[in-house]
Amino acid sequence: MGNLRLCLRLSQAPEDTRLRACGCSFCCANNTRTTSDPHGSVEIWAGDWSLVEPYRFGSGTAEFLICRRCGVYVGAVCETAAGTRAVINTNCLDDRAVFTRQPTSIDHDGETTEDRLARRTRPRPSTADSAPARESPVVTDKRVACGAQESAVR
Repeated sequence: MGNLRLCLRLSQAPEDTRLRACGCSFCCANNTRTTSDPHGSVEIWAGDWSLVEPYRFGSGTAEFLICRRCGVYVGAVCETAAGTRAVINTNCLDDRAVFTRQPTSIDHDGETTEDRLARRTRPRPSTADSAPARESPVVTDKRVACGAQESAVR
């Protein structure tokens, strides 16, 4: 079993989930396709948290979770006035192919820390076409592709 696991609960199907492609050098080097769902949730587990690098970039507003074994970027977590927020790198998931939407290119260069934190707390639609939320969330249990090992999510 691998060290990292996550359970992503989405308010829409993975194929309807909005994806983002950040243009920063880190995200470009890791070929990320990230998502967040203001109406969903995520749980992240590690068998051994000492094997997870909690890295903070320049602004220090989010903690990026990176596997120390293989270098995979799982996602980022931050605290805001509205509570804990997270983004998940769908490319680190074994079944990443179910996320079929084309990612929207984003660029946060020049954004102030205050603007960055405000952006993370703003309400936003879960999908680009603002489809109505499902009555119950779609539970998308994921495996994290972490090195040569994988871990099942429960």
